[in-house]
Amino acid sequence: MAITEAINEFRNIAFEDHRYSSFDYCYNYFRANNGNIILNDMEKSCAILGFYLASWGMMRGSSFLLQKSYKYFEELIKYIASLDRTIWEIQPSEYVEKYEIIIKLYNDICEKVIEDNNREIVLITKIMLGVFGIVPAFDEYFCKCFKEINPQLSRFTTFNKNSLEVIQNFYGENQIEIDSLSSQIFTKDFVDWNVNRFNYTKAKIIDMYGFVVGTKIQ
Repeated sequence: MAITEAINEFRNIAFEDHRYSSFDYCYNYFRANNGNIILNDMEKSCAILGFYLASWGMMRGSSFLLQKSYKYFEELIKYIASLDRTIWEIQPSEYVEKYEIIIKLYNDICEKVIEDNNREIVLITKIMLGVFGIVPAFDEYFCKCFKEINPQLSRFTTFNKNSLEVIQNFYGENQIEIDSLSSQIFTKDFVDWNVNRFNYTKAKIIDMYGFVVGTKIQ
């Protein structure tokens, strides 16, 4: 399936009160505001992150987050506020080069969020996508898609250098199309849906492609 075709299919069902738009509102908030603003309105920060995660399936079924209020994210918000803004600039072309930075971010978020050895890969990558926009979310459908791209290198069962290398190589092979889509698609403003905010990151474009294609794999 062509990347542009997959992205258009995803976007055709996203509108201002659709659950997919929770990504836009979450990313806008953390991308636009510095650490002081994020900390000074702790309740809003926790609520925006929490509702994004709820919209994206992280508080359903047997998830341990189902038993939590959004205050649970307070320590994570403090951590996010402490980060250098260069984290938001990490690109798929840099995954292998910046692996140590990315895996530290992943592990630090795990430490702030995961308890009782709950499975972390989907939740943590969804946080990394919604807050920073730097990696795709390793959910069921994305992993179905990308483990078929290079199963010898990664089965996408863990968040590691091999899986990031597969994504980096995919980006390199499709850079022109992904960059073009990233330059044309914007997050939408919460107050006015017609207002464009930030470009969808390249990782977000890859995430959308993997999700759509993965839903079609039997």
